[in-house]
Amino acid sequence: MPQSSPPRHAVVIGGSLAGLLAAAVLAEYATVTVVDADPLPEGPAPRRGLPQARHTHLLWSGGARAIEKILPGITDDWTGAGAIRRSLPTDLVTKTAQGWIPRVGEKQFNISCSRDLLDSVVRARVTGLKGVSTLQQSRVRALEGTAARVTGVRVDTPDESGVLLAADLVVDASGRGSRARTWLQALGVTGIRQAEVDSGLVYATRIFQAPAGAHEMGFPIVNVQSDPRVPVPGQTATIVPIEDGQWQATLSGTRGGQPTGDPDRFIPFAKGIRDPLVGELLEGKKPLTDVAVTQGTANRRIYFEKAELPDGFFAVGDSVATFNPLYGQGMTVAAQGLLAVRSLLRQKGLAHPGFGREAQRAIAPQVSTAWELATSQDILYPGATGMKPRAGTGLLNGYVNRLMTGATTHEALTAALFKVLTMSSAPTHWLHPSVVWHVLRASDRGALKAPPLTAAERAVAGLGPVPGPSGPVAPDPVDPVDPVDPVGPADPVGQAR
Repeated sequence: MPQSSPPRHAVVIGGSLAGLLAAAVLAEYATVTVVDADPLPEGPAPRRGLPQARHTHLLWSGGARAIEKILPGITDDWTGAGAIRRSLPTDLVTKTAQGWIPRVGEKQFNISCSRDLLDSVVRARVTGLKGVSTLQQSRVRALEGTAARVTGVRVDTPDESGVLLAADLVVDASGRGSRARTWLQALGVTGIRQAEVDSGLVYATRIFQAPAGAHEMGFPIVNVQSDPRVPVPGQTATIVPIEDGQWQATLSGTRGGQPTGDPDRFIPFAKGIRDPLVGELLEGKKPLTDVAVTQGTANRRIYFEKAELPDGFFAVGDSVATFNPLYGQGMTVAAQGLLAVRSLLRQKGLAHPGFGREAQRAIAPQVSTAWELATSQDILYPGATGMKPRAGTGLLNGYVNRLMTGATTHEALTAALFKVLTMSSAPTHWLHPSVVWHVLRASDRGALKAPPLTAAERAVAGLGPVPGPSGPVAPDPVDPVDPVDPVGPADPVGQAR
């Protein structure tokens, strides 16, 4: 009788969301060890390696669908734990650079909750999978192997230094602080290029008690965005209803207009941006936390896919690219990239020669799309540093500005906007003939002059009535946008948010 081959082993560096999803994908083909420098919480609690978890996180429908495919039933698990599934733009009051978006019927959705809750549900599912184990409070010191092949990692554990973990595949999901370039250079790998675009963005977040009855009525997400076309610092304010009857409020500002950690300046900052709505909603509400501030939010990308990587290794998530968190791209990019890796695994298997390099290339299209969307906007703000826009970007941005103007009055363009914003389709969807036809007819005639809160929502929030129509508007009788998405990666055509 033929001898069965020994089980394959994969090591995932980092118990981040990307690392957990990588472990779930690989668990179909190997035993998996997740190595993390910190203890992993048992429930929805802060993780030291994820300080940005204190700020608002919206998982777009494009990412939620990808995670659902990797972990079937996870959406029900999230909502069962207290997360809220919100229809977009029905449950959203948002002012884009071009104006208020009407609250028409559902086009896409997001999952609203604290990042701690979101991660804890995924962590419980993945660590419960057969063959997945964790090595906590342990730090990877180096990759083991050569420039041709990675064969494992050296780990300092609480009990021993330099422990060898042999592996058929090593996945780096250690995040912004990844040392993968240094580790690979130590093996003799060269030519790993890095790019950065930094708008100087600073985030400040505080959690408030939601007003009585607000959660029960389904109070919407409220968001006032900046206008990158105006040469002033970009400032935003957002309220996201999350679990346990709370409002998570996040302010942001680019270089020269950043928020601070001073609690007395939090609401005045929110009232001083393009529209004071968020500040007005927070006024008089009970704060539940201090103000948490995060800096260092530059867009940074490492082009692993263009280097001669050793076999048996690839990187994912923030180890590959970090984006201005304003756009909510990171979790979705990681999930969609790992879904592409799973397809590759099912086609070729883990033992396929060059699998690591092919996996890195499979991730690249999702990264490239998000990178272009984020950096094409961030470089426009005063004092931004980094790579300049490519030739022709101005023309494309002009087209997208017209599309976003149309999204304030025309339901077909509202649908097109959210299809790309939520990363449910590539930005090339905006160049589909049916979308172009609507863009050519776009105007802001009839656009909302006031935030589209209903009278009941204004009342529960303690706001007075607004003269004139301000509630949800009826959709225009227009032709539907063609639902067929373009296939494959493509260059984006402008800002998503």
